[in-house]
Amino acid sequence: MASLSPATQASSTLTSSTLTLGDVQFEISRPHRFGVVIHGLASQVKPTEGTAIPPSRGDDYLHKQLLSPALRDVFLELIETEGLVVCKNVNSNHSTYRKVRGKSSAGKLSQAEYYHHDGCSCPTKPRVVEIRLPHQDVGRDVATAIAPFGDVVRAMLTALPENLKSNPKTDSQIIDAVATFSLSPDQWPAPSLWDKIQGRITRLVRREMDAETCRAWFRRVDELAEAYVLPWEMGESRLVLNNHVDLSRTYQHRRSMQKPKSEIAQNGSLVKRWTAEEYPEQSCAIK
Repeated sequence: MASLSPATQASSTLTSSTLTLGDVQFEISRPHRFGVVIHGLASQVKPTEGTAIPPSRGDDYLHKQLLSPALRDVFLELIETEGLVVCKNVNSNHSTYRKVRGKSSAGKLSQAEYYHHDGCSCPTKPRVVEIRLPHQDVGRDVATAIAPFGDVVRAMLTALPENLKSNPKTDSQIIDAVATFSLSPDQWPAPSLWDKIQGRITRLVRREMDAETCRAWFRRVDELAEAYVLPWEMGESRLVLNNHVDLSRTYQHRRSMQKPKSEIAQNGSLVKRWTAEEYPEQSCAIK
């Protein structure tokens, strides 16, 4: 379990099954090796005698409580501490969300299918990326893989086929990185170099693999990185630590097809926003 900073501890309490922020208690679980899942207000998830069962689409506790002016800063610090916070069964269509763009095809991966941080072309990457599956008629078969930055780079290097590792035409910096990332994390290259190493690997597999082979290879990367790839549920928001002064603490994400594209039956639409920047405290109107 991640440890909270002194500032967060002063206004929150985290146990194995509950999270208390201010005077509001939430029911939580930890289904994965990292991150925390919030299932809703404890009073609604486990109704006491005489309390009405919550509606199937839940409440908008994300905006009404977690991102309220009183709790917003503590909640953002919780995301920073955990790396990933998943909020289940949130009923919201807030105006700050925008559609996730990018289209995959049978013969070509979209940019979203490669591991990345959001905002790479911006002067400063956003602190938190929130990806959300709004309530809709169509479910979603395509996963979203999320994993720590360093684990992703190491997994990409480990998953490289032997014929590429031994090919004299393969970038020598990739070969060097295969060796250094096989060591303990304290012997890895500086995090400021990870983006360049990752970019070289991505260009290599794009050049050497067809689309479905590349997708299968990335599924192997998901596995080696022990990525969070649990199926989406309607009304679910995933808030990911996208930027930090210590890059080794950040997480990357990607659109992850857990089976060949021809077998994908449903692909409900995701929305996203940069929550710390696009949902400021002074704009907390619920819509």
